[in-house]
Amino acid sequence: MAIKFLVHAALLLALPLSVVAAAPTTAPTTSPTTAAALPTSRAAGPQGSLVIIGGGLRADNDAVWQRIVQLAGGPGARIAVFASAAADPAPVAAAIVDSLNRYGADAFQIPLAVKLADSDFRKAADDPLLADAVRGAGGVFFSGGDQARITQALVRADGSRSAVLEAVWDVYRKGGVVAGNSAGAAVMSSTMFYAPKTVFATLRGGVTDGQEIAPGLGFIGDDVFVDQHFLVRGRFARMIPAMLKKGYKFGLGIDENTAMVVDAQRRVEIVGSKGALLVDLSRASTDPARPGFNVANAVISYLDQGDLYDLTTHAFTPSAAKAGGRIAPHKDLAADPVFSPDILGRNALVQLMENLMNNRRSEAIGIATSGPGSTLPELGFQFTLSKTRDSVGYASAAPHSYSILNLRLDIRPLDIGQSLRAQ
Repeated sequence: MAIKFLVHAALLLALPLSVVAAAPTTAPTTSPTTAAALPTSRAAGPQGSLVIIGGGLRADNDAVWQRIVQLAGGPGARIAVFASAAADPAPVAAAIVDSLNRYGADAFQIPLAVKLADSDFRKAADDPLLADAVRGAGGVFFSGGDQARITQALVRADGSRSAVLEAVWDVYRKGGVVAGNSAGAAVMSSTMFYAPKTVFATLRGGVTDGQEIAPGLGFIGDDVFVDQHFLVRGRFARMIPAMLKKGYKFGLGIDENTAMVVDAQRRVEIVGSKGALLVDLSRASTDPARPGFNVANAVISYLDQGDLYDLTTHAFTPSAAKAGGRIAPHKDLAADPVFSPDILGRNALVQLMENLMNNRRSEAIGIATSGPGSTLPELGFQFTLSKTRDSVGYASAAPHSYSILNLRLDIRPLDIGQSLRAQ
């Protein structure tokens, strides 16, 4: 037994995904409603940082990779890589390890994944050697894939944290970094999308615990909802029903090849090529008497590269490039109607927000429809963006980009067929 233990310990120094083999296991049967540990209260005060990446992280995104390595301890930092979400974990983990090492880290793979061949993920999740290896790292990185596989692999069937997941929390509590890309970003909040429908179907049918949504790992706390691939896929429209269902007041959606870096004081910095959307439902309301999904007085803000937002004080600081670039109303602004026929299209929401800020009009309209291939093509939703006295925009000249704060958003059902017949 002593020889077996020593061999196991030596192999964990490198931790290739194929070395820890056990009896094959069947697909997990854990209910999604119990497939996550209870989030740690913010009062516990983790001293570490989160790097929440919206998916599609490019290997040449210096700003994001360098920040992860820096927060893990700088050159030579040990970073534990989990490809638990991946359909084919070994090559995914190897690619992430290679990227981190090219930016100066000493990264290693954790052989813990539902889809890892010839491995019992339940035993691996409570392996004390794996837990010690994670605990000794300065950072943790969760890959993309299917976020349900992360909670299935790391959380016990009774909903409690496995030894390895507790070790990840130890890294975070003691000042290390927890990074996640795509699926690895989805698990950052205490509720995550589990088996979601399309965005439009979510607007139509809402979300159900244990089906479209389920518990996440809760690193960011239990008061902020997180989603990813956010603007390129129109996912802001699925976040709002989920937030209302679970009582969230604030949501953060991060776009692709971009990261939100959240420090121990809960300050958010946008790093990478694009931006993030902040959804504020603290003053929002719904009308239960009106058929179909509706919400009034939601507030949305677009945070761009370099911007800072404090989740505690709700203070915003524009990037240095925009510090003197506050957009002021003037007579030369356009006055054409501001309209989007497909508000759920790629980056359509941000474009509509920019067009409204550069227009003398106070209101913009976006339409979402079920599409020509749907069995219900005449149903849709109207999204109304409105400027208020709190609305403000910032612009930078080079590169040309915007930050836009505090636009009101109202959503209501729209019977397109009836509207057309009325004309």
